[in-house]
Order: sequence, then structure tokens, then C-alpha cells
Amino acid sequence: MSVIQDLLKKVESQIESAQLDDNLAWKWEISQIQDWVIIVEWLHDVRFSELVEFENGMKWLVMDISMDQVGILPLGNYAKLKEWMIVKSTGQILSVWVGEEFLGRVVNGIGDPIDGKWEIKAKEIYPVERIATSVIERKPVHQSLSTGIKSIDSMVPIGKWQRELIIGDRQTGKTTVAIDTILNQKGKNVKCVYVAIGQKESKIRVISELLKEQGAMEYTTIVNASINTPSVNQYLAPYVGAALAEYYMFNNQDALVVYDDLSKHAVAYREIALLLRRPPGREAYPGDVFYCHSRLLERSAKLEEKYGGGSSTALPIIETQSNDVSAYIPTNVISITDGQIFLEADLFNSGIRPAINVWLSVSRVGGSAQLKAMKKVAGKLRLELATFRELAAFAQFASDLDESTQNKIEKGKRLVEMLKQWVSTPLPFYKQVVVIYAGLNDHFKTLEVKDVLSFEKVAFWKMDSSFKWLTDELIEKEDINDKIEDGIKKLIEETLVEISGK
Repeated sequence: MSVIQDLLKKVESQIESAQLDDNLAWKWEISQIQDWVIIVEWLHDVRFSELVEFENGMKWLVMDISMDQVGILPLGNYAKLKEWMIVKSTGQILSVWVGEEFLGRVVNGIGDPIDGKWEIKAKEIYPVERIATSVIERKPVHQSLSTGIKSIDSMVPIGKWQRELIIGDRQTGKTTVAIDTILNQKGKNVKCVYVAIGQKESKIRVISELLKEQGAMEYTTIVNASINTPSVNQYLAPYVGAALAEYYMFNNQDALVVYDDLSKHAVAYREIALLLRRPPGREAYPGDVFYCHSRLLERSAKLEEKYGGGSSTALPIIETQSNDVSAYIPTNVISITDGQIFLEADLFNSGIRPAINVWLSVSRVGGSAQLKAMKKVAGKLRLELATFRELAAFAQFASDLDESTQNKIEKGKRLVEMLKQWVSTPLPFYKQVVVIYAGLNDHFKTLEVKDVLSFEKVAFWKMDSSFKWLTDELIEKEDINDKIEDGIKKLIEETLVEISGK
């Protein structure tokens, strides 16, 4: 009996004097690897969106936390992991480097450079997930963010920090509208972030080369999570883009971020949710896919002056199937954003570029930011085009039309021709104002439809030469007074004489 008592005393003394490893509380082993998901049981004190580290030094992302296990998704090479490998929490929430050092660069979905250039040595780190700016710190939309596209700046104006959705079927020019908007920010001190989600590598190379040729990469960062990358990278990419844009906003600058596109982002998130065995909902999307997009787009804001006055504007893109805007993801994002630019396949195929549907396109708050000059000349444009669409549809079945109806149809044809625009040729607002003024005030009625764009070229050439004073006045005033209006009329008259003489 005494031998047993002596043994117990030795064990108790050894337990009391034992040095316990504090790391035991936050280390565990991989219990299961399946379908790109690592399952670890009883990994305590870990948080959602936290990085965990494996014994080989790789860091992966916590995407699912339940009562007794944690779901982890890869940010690196999946093949190097094995069951029973040690994993530990790091306490680090996923963050990315941010700063102006990223301008002109192409990075992947987690912010690492992939353009083969030098290492990016930024000075600040922002969390990928951030709570949106509070209402108290925000300022209403009041500053214009010009796209350089006549039909948008005149009828669907966008203001700084607005979230304007670009929606339509595939290959209807959605990306072109976004890229032209980026090109139009040249010289306007607006930093741009283009986020490509689930796109082809060839498409991103074309966009990158175009931005370089136009001198736009100097103020642009491309976040590329192509279709070849894991779903988790495609899921994280827009949040990384939002963090890069927030850096400029919080440093008293203006930013524009394009999400191309959130349809593919929703698909990537659905794949992640299904791999994590989350219950599927409508169209197999997880129940929180709405929150997934709302918390992203709510991060766009315009700060009050006492908080710096910076802004972040968002142009999310959604792809529809056969113009079905009532589908699950389109309706979700429409309800989050401040308006939409709807691009119609039929208009695109008929040669109208950009193919903007006047009826379904709207900007709910952009009118407050529209320049006074544009607001004065373009006020009736939407109504004129809508009337033309109705009359043109009716005229297909009518053999005899009265003179008034014929005149409205002829004017509508010239307005449609006027709003056509070449790809990658954004126009400054003062040139848009002149041509829209001419169209709405019946100055095109003596021209053939095919001559409308010729009129535009001659008028723009004159604004850069003999009517340079008019250009300077419009830039300075951003409004139309009697002197400017007389100058516009004179410019139109001289241009019409020159066109008719050819």
C-alpha cells in the first residue's frame, strides 16, 4: 500500500511541477481533407476570416465555424497538405497591403503581384473585410463622376460614391462601359481599381494592354481572380479591390472600383458554401449571398469633409440570361445599388452601341450630381427617345402616318445616331453638351442620319481650334448662360454649313 502511495505522490509532484505548453490550446491536427476543404475538429479561439498556419508554413483561411469543427479553404498549394498535419490559429484576420504602390500593377485575388514586375513594398495593411462607413460620416451624392459616354452622362448620370449597376446579357458591352469610364478618369485625380472575377486570362490581357496604350494604368490597379484560380480567390477578389479603393477614400482621394462581375462572384461563393456542406437555398445559392454582396457594396461612400472628404464609387456588373432581370442574383444586386444601366442584346445586335435600354436604365441619386450644363440641355432626351421607341414600334404596323408623327420618328433616328459612340473614345462633358444641344433643338433635321456623326467630328474639331473660347467657357462655368448658348448656336451653324458644302 505504501508503494502505491509513494507512486501517487511522485505523479502528483510531477504534475504540479510540469511546464505546460501554452500553444496546446490553439494547436490541433487535420482530421479530414476533401474537395479542397480542410476539416479541423476542436480548434479553439479561432475567428471567421482568420488565417491559420500549418506545420509546413502555409497559411489558409477559416471560412466555416461550427460547434465542433472548423472549415478551412486554401490560399496556396492544396497538394502539400496531409491528414494529421498540425494546424494552429494565428490570430490574424485576413488583410492585404494597400497604397499607391499598387497603381499600374496586376495582382491576384489576395493582393499578390502576378505581372512579373518588382515586389510591391507598400506601407499600410487594411483588413479584407471591413464594416462599412457609418451614416454619420457619409455625405450625400453631389459631385459628378463623368463616364465620357453620351447616353450615360446625359440620361443616367453617376455621382461620386454612387453604386451604379451595369447589367445585361453576355457580350452586350458591359465591360466596355466600365473600361471607358476608367479611361475617362485620366487627369481627374480618380484612382481606379478593376476587379476581374472568373474571367478568361486572355480578356484580362487585352484590357491591361488597352489601359496601358491609353495611359490609364498609371492610375489603375487590376485585381485578377481568373477562372483558373480556386473559388476562394474569386470570392475574396472584390473585397481586396474594395480595400484598395478604401485606402484612397480614407486618404482624402477619390476612387472608382469596378466589379466584373458579381454573377461569377456569387457562383464562386455558392461553390464554397456547397463544399462546406452549408444548406443550399434558392437556385442552390447559400442563404447569405445577399449579405455577401450588400456588405461589399455598402463600403462605397463619400466622407464628410471633417473626415477627409474622400470617396469610393462602385460599378458592379451583373450578367443576365435572356434579359431576365427578375432572376435571383440580378434582383438582389438591383435592390442594393442606386440604379442600373441596362444593356439590351437586341439593341446591341442592331448596331446601337452602347446598347442602353432607356426604359429600364435609371440613376436614383445621380441627378443631384449632374453638371448644370448637361442637365439644362439633356432634360428632354429620355422622353424624346422613349417616344421614338413607341412610335417606331407602332409605325411598323401603320401604312399612313401624319406629318407630326413622321417628324418625331425622323428626329428620334437622328438622336439614336447621335448617341452612338466608338469603343475607348470617352468624350469630355463640354463636347457632349454641344452635340446633345444640337440634336434636341432640331438642328439635325437638315442632315441625313448617316451625316450626324460627321457633324460631330467637325464640331469637335472646331471646339479645339476656332471655338476654343467656347470650350474654355464651358469648362470654367460648367453651366450655360446666354453668351455660351449663342456660341453653341454659332458653332452649330458653321458646322452645318461646312457639312452641307461637302
